[in-house]
Amino acid sequence: MKQKPKILVCPLDWGIGHATRDVPVIRELLRQGADVIVGADNRPLAFLKKEFPGLPFVKFPGYEVQYPSNGNMALKMAASAPGILKKIKEENRYLDKLIDEIRPDAVISDNRFGLWTKRIPSVFITHQLMIKGPKIVEQVLHKINLSYILKYNECWIPDTENGKSLTGDLSHNYPLPENAFFIGPLSRFTDNKEGSDKYKPDENYKSDILVMLSGPEPQRTILENIIIKQIKNSEYNCVILKGKTEENKKGYADEKIKVFSHLESEEIEKYLRNTNLIITRAGHSTIMDIAALGKKAILIPTPGQTEQEYLAKRFLKNGIFYSLPQNKFDLHKAIYEATKFAGIRLVSDGAILKERITVLLNRIGR
Repeated sequence: MKQKPKILVCPLDWGIGHATRDVPVIRELLRQGADVIVGADNRPLAFLKKEFPGLPFVKFPGYEVQYPSNGNMALKMAASAPGILKKIKEENRYLDKLIDEIRPDAVISDNRFGLWTKRIPSVFITHQLMIKGPKIVEQVLHKINLSYILKYNECWIPDTENGKSLTGDLSHNYPLPENAFFIGPLSRFTDNKEGSDKYKPDENYKSDILVMLSGPEPQRTILENIIIKQIKNSEYNCVILKGKTEENKKGYADEKIKVFSHLESEEIEKYLRNTNLIITRAGHSTIMDIAALGKKAILIPTPGQTEQEYLAKRFLKNGIFYSLPQNKFDLHKAIYEATKFAGIRLVSDGAILKERITVLLNRIGR
């Protein structure tokens, strides 16, 4: 009897977006008979332990990048570059150690640049073939990015190749690398069937506004404080998901504001389906979840995070989601403006993801 293929899945630890979009990847691996080991750190580790309590986990040290509370994010990242490059080399060595210790048959890296190896097949998941930055350095950043991507056997892009795209220039501006495949949007909610009894309107989960917080500190907390202060002075009832996967707290900021540190995906989906409007960051993973359910949203990009600022402006320009900068957030104005935007519904049937996973498992000689 052949052993099941053992796949190591490792999301980046900048917020939990990389971990949430890995949920359908892990589900499909399990469906196709693979054993999955998750290598993660910080909030992605806590999140995936709650989503897949039966899986084995290894702590895979993260990059631990801190965003500035004010000032220029580009300068902060430039100053952090030597440390990040060092982390990439360290994680490449750590992967070698894990291959010796747990003997995976393949590794899937979600935006962790150092998890390529010639010892086993490796896959890189990213929606950023192009890294947004000052025009003068964008081409340089692209070449550096590409030099890492091409070290992997395959690069999987969670977006559509043609038609509606959620990433725009980030994955469509440059020619596709020879090892790259669009696999369709990845949402943890697309496995659930619409129209089933459990998704009929439910007053227990109903709110005027659902706030989904995420991303690195201190900006996550800064936005939380801005939003709570304005909602307290409004007539709206609100549910706030703080995105703190390491905690399990719930309570009320006041009689109108219900607060959860974190909820499992099934509970989050119920709140999403029963709210009128979502306020959230402009992260690609969050947008994929919103698009999967066809909800309207107000996007507030993390200050200085060029990817989110680009996506927010793109959706604003195309009349899909209203967006505004964090330091100009005005709740009443944002809600009024958001009614003028159409939203988007975009769901992948998972066929291409299934195909790429089949190819990967066949590559390791199942």
